[in-house]
Amino acid sequence: MGHYKSNVRDLEFNLFEALDIENTLDSGGFGDLTAADVRAALRDAAREAEGPLAEAFAYGDRNPPTFDPATHSVSLPTSFKEAVRVWQRGPWLRLGLPEAIGGIRAPATVRWAVNELLMGAQPTAFFYLNGPPLLAVLYGEGNEQQRHWAKLGMERNWAATMVLTEPDAGSDVGSGRTKAIPQPDGTWHIDGVKRFITSGDCDDMFENIAHLVLARPVGAVPGTKGLSLFLVPKYLPDLESAAPGARNGVFVTGVEHKMGLTASATCELTFGQHGTPAVGWLVGDVHNGIAQMFKVIEFARMAVGAKAIATLSTGYLNALDYAKANSPGLGDAETRRSLIMQKAYTEGMRALYLYTAAHQDAAAGPGVSDADASMARRINDLLLPVVKGMGSERSFEYLSESLQILGVAGYLQDHPIEQYIRDAKIDSLYEGTTAIQAQDLFYRKIVRDEGRAFGHLTKQIDEFLDDPHARPELAQGRQMLTNALADVRAMVTTMTAYYAKSPDEPQELYRVGLRSVPFLLAFGDLLVGWLLLRQAEIALIALDGDPADGDRAFYRGKVSAAIAFAKNVLPRLAAERRISEGIDLAVMNLREEAF
Repeated sequence: MGHYKSNVRDLEFNLFEALDIENTLDSGGFGDLTAADVRAALRDAAREAEGPLAEAFAYGDRNPPTFDPATHSVSLPTSFKEAVRVWQRGPWLRLGLPEAIGGIRAPATVRWAVNELLMGAQPTAFFYLNGPPLLAVLYGEGNEQQRHWAKLGMERNWAATMVLTEPDAGSDVGSGRTKAIPQPDGTWHIDGVKRFITSGDCDDMFENIAHLVLARPVGAVPGTKGLSLFLVPKYLPDLESAAPGARNGVFVTGVEHKMGLTASATCELTFGQHGTPAVGWLVGDVHNGIAQMFKVIEFARMAVGAKAIATLSTGYLNALDYAKANSPGLGDAETRRSLIMQKAYTEGMRALYLYTAAHQDAAAGPGVSDADASMARRINDLLLPVVKGMGSERSFEYLSESLQILGVAGYLQDHPIEQYIRDAKIDSLYEGTTAIQAQDLFYRKIVRDEGRAFGHLTKQIDEFLDDPHARPELAQGRQMLTNALADVRAMVTTMTAYYAKSPDEPQELYRVGLRSVPFLLAFGDLLVGWLLLRQAEIALIALDGDPADGDRAFYRGKVSAAIAFAKNVLPRLAAERRISEGIDLAVMNLREEAF
């Protein structure tokens, strides 16, 4: 067996007891998929993840891809490629994708629960296996020819990449200089250099690679509005069969040396600068690049958040096993404090990403939060930056606690946690840093949305708190949640007031900027506290039914984690509120040389 420890029981609890997926399945939107099918899929996927998929985890890290500048090619270790192919051979990559391109109808919650198993066991494999979801975006956004290629790309085993970042541009996508030059035959020639492209080349694992590239057509306006999205394949595909033809003019010109995720080839890609034009096709025949690419970015942000949470989950379970083996009775008070907080954040953030996924299906939204299709989309949009931003920050923070349980032993490569930490650090950086997620949350998902999704979601918390049948065992925790909800609402009111003053007093925007990341984390803590207490209510009802011993311990753990989180985390939000209400702008006026 490999390093990975799954938590299928908690995934089942979320799907079947907290989110009532059976009601979603009964809606008729997912064919003849049954609850038994979902349970079997989770257990089959977990066996593959814990076994052959996880086996090359350390080997891929110690033996990263090699780059041959003469051939512009990247080679991967054979054992790592075989681990990737294990997952490819199953149905997992097709879950939740359109049936028209070979997908399998399934709720988004099931798709992401299975993805957690892949990302926890072998996160670098996940990034090589992005072909199907990115081809699904091409199918949805492309013209008739591109939809044809997307469908055949699924059959013919194409990989796919998202190509945004350029040297010296960083997160400022709108400053990109890569050009797109129209050709008489309707194609475009792409010219420029892109950097930090995940899985930009991957040996012989795939027949072709569909690069989805943001470029600026000659003469287009500056900034993000002037960008268009182009399909630039590694090999020029046949129009009918999609069989690979001549080599296209997109070449790997460098591979980054990284702190973690070393098995994933992060590449510099150069377009049209090695004697061969880089031929591209305008996606959908429309100049709507940022909106189209955001469909890929939203998938990537959800994936990064779920990956971070998956890593914390296996880190916590490895630490728990180590403590059981080396500290009779789980040792001292600090060990127990650390373990219960790791458990609470792991299970609370899992609940959060699955709650978010439930709003990605119109059929599930009404049953989960009384959301119609429009509101379900808004809730998903509101929660994505929290899943990504909070998931990555809290997971990295509490993986350090997992390491502490092992002590010096955890710093050694004999155990996987040191690699977990290195692999997890990138999660707060790529697909938009935490600061970008925080600004997206406040400006786009709260202010621009006029608080509609935020109001709908906080109303769900109000209804939970007002439940006349609430369990008395959770009374103190519910009071902590009541206070925390008031604190978060006050933070939104305060920050919105700063924003409203900004047209006349531009410096007021600095107040929002100084508190945007702490607000994101506070909002995330509120949501985790709420979801854990909801789960504790379910667990207490289940305990009344005299479950089997294993389930009894599981449900008791749910109650204990919820109470511990409510008492130890939610009170901190009062301090965050007070800081937000008294922001000092002195740091913004400090001269550079004083830093």
